Amino acid sequence: MVTAKKLLIKNAKVVNEGRVIACDVRIKGSRIVSIAHHLNLEKEETLIDAEGLHLLPGLIDDQVHF
Repeated sequence: MVTAKKLLIKNAKVVNEGRVIACDVRIKGSRIVSIAHHLNLEKEETLIDAEGLHLLPGLIDDQVHF
């Protein structure tokens, strides 16, 4: 597991609002702050290359049993 205050996920296939688009996701703390194409790495950000992977931002698994 990657823990970082600033995280940039590049090249992901983002599933959002009923469609799949290739883009990047920036996370600061525990919040998604931007989903866009071609985001640049900022100072002190950890980079994850998600080439070929799907990313479902904000998805909650409703099949979890507590």
